[in-house]
Amino acid sequence: MSSDDLPIGRRVAGWRVRRSMTQQMLADRLRRSKSWVDKIERGVRPLDRYSVIQELSRVLRVDPEVLLGQPPSTPASAPTGVDDIRAALARYDTPPTPPHLHELRRQVGHAWMAYQHAHYPQLVRAVPNLLNAAQGARSPEVLVQAYRITALLLIKLGEADLAWLAADRAMGTAQDDPVLAATAAIAVAQALRASGRDRLALSATLTAANRALLPTLHHGDHEVSGTFGDQSRQQLHDQRGRGEHAGPGDRRGWAVGGILLVQAALAAAGCGEHRRATELIDRAAGVAADLRGYDPHGSTFGPVTVEMARVLLAVQRGDTDGALTRHVGVVRREVWRRLPAEHRGAYLLDAARIYVRAGDLRGAARALVDADSVAPGEVRGRPLARTLIGDVARVRPAPAGVARLAMLVGLTR
Repeated sequence: MSSDDLPIGRRVAGWRVRRSMTQQMLADRLRRSKSWVDKIERGVRPLDRYSVIQELSRVLRVDPEVLLGQPPSTPASAPTGVDDIRAALARYDTPPTPPHLHELRRQVGHAWMAYQHAHYPQLVRAVPNLLNAAQGARSPEVLVQAYRITALLLIKLGEADLAWLAADRAMGTAQDDPVLAATAAIAVAQALRASGRDRLALSATLTAANRALLPTLHHGDHEVSGTFGDQSRQQLHDQRGRGEHAGPGDRRGWAVGGILLVQAALAAAGCGEHRRATELIDRAAGVAADLRGYDPHGSTFGPVTVEMARVLLAVQRGDTDGALTRHVGVVRREVWRRLPAEHRGAYLLDAARIYVRAGDLRGAARALVDADSVAPGEVRGRPLARTLIGDVARVRPAPAGVARLAMLVGLTR
């Protein structure tokens, strides 16, 4: 079924997911109930008033014709540079004279630096050339990292489906290396979650985490089932009880497996499986405690990232007050300040969403301003941030700092 053949409620749901909104968030912006949104999306309630369609299109930032399944009067354009990235992903030939592997690794390192500092315009310009060069390399690790950077950047730009393509390429390139495949699976999970496919993300993360952790947890004839088998979980507990910690070889898989457990927990919560989400995040906390800060693959995995995930899990299960209490504790920790700017900025946007959900628009404003001071690229270049700024800027008078952000992102003049 083409997008033009979809019922209008399905189109509303699809665009809501692309804008990273929950049904409750969309309902709040429309000043309607969550039940109303749910009935519209399921087709139980007809959407036959053009004025309502116009209001939905304004909140979802699409033309009314798009929701109606008609060609838009003014075609929406992709973020600047995305077409060049798409063209690079569509190339299947290799450069006649691929650059030296050392030079490629240097380019990948620069790309990661740009990503961690949220320099997205710079990265958008660099990625097509990086992909073209890396596709001619004979190093799976370099190509996996190039695809992974591309996927994560596209998620930031609101292009989740194209991000999934890049992440899937990374998985295919990783082949039989369990840790490299797990590294690629981080991007796969994030792309699937960004497109609202939490069930698929949960399956992918559990499989990849199991493979990454298996070399560490598989001793003799012990079998691992699910994420950890009962025997393997007991082994991990016994190791820590005896004061034993993962060695260098073990830690390589554990660091990546740990962040996959975090992604799995978030995906489980997105599926409404809150008990399972709690179990997964508790396992991730155990891995983080054992690793003592070791993180060779840029996953920024550790106890503080587990706590940040617990904030998001709390709000997913409806505990907004508990989420905000945890959030205040997270940002006061010294280790929080040592996280990459991108990671802190993205988290602060999540915090702003939680404040909006709680009806605390001034708290949301503080989080947005803090995010802009930490990582301006997160706030000024992401569709999600633009939506949040628009929500908060509608308050009169607008909270301090938000009016300026609204002007910077083009919402006001």
